[in-house]
Amino acid sequence: MSDAYLAPIENDEQRIVRETGVDARVAAIIEPVLNSAGFKLVRVRLSGMNGLTLQVMAERADGTMTVEDCEAVSRMISPLLDVEDPIDRAYHLEVSSPGIDRPLVRLSDFAKWRGHVAKIETSVIVEGRKRFRGTITGLTQNAVTVEADKAKHGEPMVAEIPLDTIADARLILTDDLIRAALKADKAARQARGLETEDEDVASDGDADA
Repeated sequence: MSDAYLAPIENDEQRIVRETGVDARVAAIIEPVLNSAGFKLVRVRLSGMNGLTLQVMAERADGTMTVEDCEAVSRMISPLLDVEDPIDRAYHLEVSSPGIDRPLVRLSDFAKWRGHVAKIETSVIVEGRKRFRGTITGLTQNAVTVEADKAKHGEPMVAEIPLDTIADARLILTDDLIRAALKADKAARQARGLETEDEDVASDGDADA
């Protein structure tokens, strides 16, 4: 049995970016179970891929997620979803890691990846727009600050985005991000006693970026 079952997450940090509709119902069903097994839910998304696909992104508390972990999560939540039946049509379940260009869903995600480039969309207009792209340069309990590489269409270089307005946020793949992510993953795997050449799990959800 995976050692994830030995490390339940009893007080998981609340996600800032959360699902709505059917996705939210699925998240409410599976998140407590994932936490009890030592995993954190990143995102749930029901898409029209391959007919209908339920994409579940998850990770361990240390940020790692192996192929074996994905398989364990799939086995864990499949029977639960069959019983609760939150989706009224046949679907394919797909479990993955967040990937390097990961979604940012918790305050700690923004803090960990400060200094890297992110794309953020808001649910309401903030400073005259709803889409932002720039380096994460600041963070408080209420807002994240991003700085664009260059001004566009008269937009200010620096924007302060209230956390409660963020509908979607994810890292943008850059050379600096790849180096930082691989270094962090290697350190976490070594701490777990895993071989550093263990398989990486690609984020299947990145195809819609």
